[in-house]
Formats: sequence, structure tokens, C-alpha cells
Amino acid sequence: MFKTIGLIAKKGDPRVKGCLESLIAFLKKHHYEVVIDALSARLLSQPQLSIANNTEALGARCDLIIVIGGDGTLLEAARLLAKYDIRLLGINLGRLGFLTDINPLEMESYLIDILEGHFLEEERFLIYAEVYRQGQCLSYSNALNDIVIHRWSMSHMLNFETVINGHIVNYQRADGLIIATPTGSTAYSLSAGGPLIHPSLNALVLVTICPHTLTSRPLVIDGDSRIQITLDETQTGEAQQNSDGLLRQRLIPGDTVIIEKRQNIRLIHPQGHDYYTTLRAKLDWGKGV
Repeated sequence: MFKTIGLIAKKGDPRVKGCLESLIAFLKKHHYEVVIDALSARLLSQPQLSIANNTEALGARCDLIIVIGGDGTLLEAARLLAKYDIRLLGINLGRLGFLTDINPLEMESYLIDILEGHFLEEERFLIYAEVYRQGQCLSYSNALNDIVIHRWSMSHMLNFETVINGHIVNYQRADGLIIATPTGSTAYSLSAGGPLIHPSLNALVLVTICPHTLTSRPLVIDGDSRIQITLDETQTGEAQQNSDGLLRQRLIPGDTVIIEKRQNIRLIHPQGHDYYTTLRAKLDWGKGV
């Protein structure tokens, strides 16, 4: 089923080394070719493995990538590897673990089945943001969870216009706007009052951050929509555009951010994986019942 397996590990976590060494020993015992990215290899005293210069190099060489860490580590891998037709599997050393769902203590028992082809696979899409200033594209970035536009060097709210597929939706005063995928509906969007969206749905959700009106509500739209956010030219101060929590571009009045669905990744899970079980466990649903 799989021949070459790539490894990516969370940086700066003392728990990672032991898990990584156990995983490498398991894979070598079962005669898989193992490639590790250069930064992860630094966690090992004597890697004795094939080392890829960076994460993207793994995508060109491997047919499965195993990520050891939390959801943040997998998000980073997904953004870099989305252009490759490759599967991602997550070993959870983080906190919530909506994406990295295998417990390290159960790793080997799950991997035996997965590596023999007994697993569930799902496709998740990413969104892509382009920032324009006076008609020129300044930057572009992708995100698996969300793209966020919010105030930066100002004490007052942002003024911005939202246009979807060429239709004006609204003009708002708020601290910012979250545009989230179904994957990201359990992240910042949820904290800001957005709905949970099943990952199989082709949808996007727009959640306003601290709007200056009681009538502002989360808006769920078709996933193939083209969203255009333009900052009012008359406001003062800077804003910023983040992708999956990372600063990508400082914004000034008059800038426009265009967001569309683009690229996909394939996540694999152990057989028996259930999205609703994950929600119950991670969100403490039903405790005390």
C-alpha cells in the first residue's frame, strides 16, 4: 500500500523524541523506507535515515506523511504539501487534536492496520487569499483552518465591505472577520460564535469578530464562492491578514483581500473513526449525563 513514509515532528516539545524514535523503529522493523525532514531530524542523536531538506521535499518523495505533534503541526504540513497528491496521518501530542487523532500509546496497533490499507480517508479543502493594493497583488497564502482580517495598529474598529460572487453582502464596523473552512469551524470561528460544520460539506463560514451591531450573525455560504473584503479608504491605522494564525500581510485602508477555495489534502484515520465521537470528547459534550 505504502512504500515510502515521511516523518514530520513538532519542534520544541520534549515528548516528541521518544515517540519519534519508537515510530522509526516500528517502520524499519516492517521494512518501510523512511524519510524525515531536516528540522525533525535534529531531534535525533543519530538519525541514520534519509533526510529531506524541507517539508515540501517530502511531498515529492513519499506516499504517506506521518505528523507527530498537535493540530498546528499538521496545519503547517497541510499548507506546504497541498500541491502534492499525498495522504497525511496525525499522531496527537497536542491538546485538542481534531486533526491528529491517534494517541501515541496506541500508535503501533493502529499503524499495523493503516499500513495494510485498512483506514478511512477524507478530503479536506484549503482556502487561498490574495491581497491587492491599487490593483497590484502584494501577497498570497493558503490556509486549512481559516483566513482572518482584523485590526492591528488602531484602537478603534475596522470598516470594511464584503462582496460574495460580485454581490455586495454588507458594510460592517467590527474588530475583524473570520473566513473559515469546515475544518476550521472548530477553531477560532467556534470561539467567535460560529457554527460547527461537518468536514464533508462544501461550505465556508463568515464570522464577524465583535461587530458593532446586534444584527450581525455568522453566514454559511457555498464553498466555491469568491469572497472579496475591502477596507474602507477613509479609516486610519493598519489591519492585518492572517492565515491559520500566521501573519501574512499588513493591510492599509483601501486594500482588498480575495479568498477562494483552492487545493485539497487527504487525511487518513483509523477504521472506526467517528467525527461526532471526536466532538464529544474534545468539547466535553454529555459530561455528567
